[in-house]
Formats: sequence, structure tokens, C-alpha cells
Amino acid sequence: MSKDVTEEIEIITLNNENIDTEHICCAIGEDKKNKKRASYKKAWLKERFPEGHTFKKFDIRGKVFIEYTPAEYAWFPIEAPGYNLIQCLWASGRYKGKGFGSRLLEECEKDSKENDKNGLVAVTGRKKLPFSVPKGFYLKNGFEVCDEAPPYFIMLVKKFKEDTPNPHFTEKAKKAEIPGKKGLTFFYTDMCPFNADYVDIMIETAAKKGIETEKIKVESLKQAKDLPTPFGIFSVFYNGNFLTHEVMSEKKFDKLLTKTIK
Repeated sequence: MSKDVTEEIEIITLNNENIDTEHICCAIGEDKKNKKRASYKKAWLKERFPEGHTFKKFDIRGKVFIEYTPAEYAWFPIEAPGYNLIQCLWASGRYKGKGFGSRLLEECEKDSKENDKNGLVAVTGRKKLPFSVPKGFYLKNGFEVCDEAPPYFIMLVKKFKEDTPNPHFTEKAKKAEIPGKKGLTFFYTDMCPFNADYVDIMIETAAKKGIETEKIKVESLKQAKDLPTPFGIFSVFYNGNFLTHEVMSEKKFDKLLTKTIK
């Protein structure tokens, strides 16, 4: 599908007037479980809209959307005054590789420039990560690596104003550890509609192995900015050390625990 075709499809911006009738892409199913997941995310979005949080999606039945927000209000432990943080960018299934992601990024950049932002910031991995846009996509669109955090995170920036300071992770996030902590610690938010379900699946998996767990729901901007992890959406620690940012099925998490706990 060419860029010309993508330009023929309307891009919808969610707001408090249309969010109840529009789908949110990631939890797109009409079944009871996905409707419940979507309700968590929609409630979270309604609270974020007044802060400038933006959710744009193509008017199609698919997972093709972008979310971005002023970095000062981003639920990520970063310092990037005057920038917009791209929280999520996704073009999946038959829409992948057809120019939809690039068009959404262009829309974000245009909007950010019109609102006099210093530039755009994104968090991804040094290598390809689940639930993350590959760094190559950003690099080919004019972004540059500006910071790193263990064990595999990088921050990229595209500046609109060259004299502005580089954004960066907080020092606490760069340590990616919880000193003295034992067992598994889960940090999760309603930024992703799947978190609430999968954190419980992962905790149940750990319980079968007799591992102590603690579930911490991040429910405020202050709490999110103080996270000991570079990835604000979801993170798991084992004995105080960062383990993963990925929500996992029982089978996959059991495999990771078996590998980690020897």
C-alpha cells in the first residue's frame, strides 16, 4: 500500500467526545475480556487528555495508531522539558510495512511543531524488543540516540531547535535496581490495556514456583517519574535487578523464570 493510499484514509484524534464510541486499536476485540481491557485504557486516557496527551489512529479496523504526550506529563522516568514523548507507535498485521507508521510519525511531528515543541523523544532498545518500535525506524526518520539505560534501553531524539538540551533518563532509572529487594516486583500501569490481566498471570506463574511477589500499580505522574526502570509502561524486577519490560504468557514467563532462577 503506497503513501498515497494512506493519505486517502482519515486519521482520527481521540478526545472525550468520541472515545466512548471509538476503538483504541490495541484492545480491539468485541468480546467481554477485551471490552474490559479497553475500559481501563479509556479511563486512563480521559484523565490524560487535559495534559495534552494525544492518541491518533487511522479510521480502519486495525492496530494502527500513535500516542504521544508532553514529556513533562509522560509516565516515563525521563527529563525532557519542551519535548513530546512518543509513548506508543504501532502498525501491525496487514498494515505493517505499508507506510502507515511513517504517516503517523509525520502527523505527530507536524502537530508538535505547530505547538512549538523542542522536538520528539522515543524510548526503544539497542536491539529489537517486543512492544517497541525498532530503533532503525527512528534513525531513518531523523532521530539520534541521546541516552542509554540498562540493560538494553536507548532514548532517541529528533530536535526541532538545535540549541535545546538533550533529553535523558533519570539517574534512578539508569540504575535499574531496587537495593535490598527480594523476590519478584512488578510495576504496571493502565497505559497498556493488557497489563492488568497479564501481571496476574505472571504472578500466578511465579507462585507455582514458590517465588515471593509484589504487585505495584503506578497510579500517578509523580510515582511514574520516580520509577527505578526506564520503561514506565510495565517492568519486572527479580531480587532487585531489572528482569523484563515484557508482559508474558504463563509458558513464556515460566521459561524465563527457569532460566533466571538457578
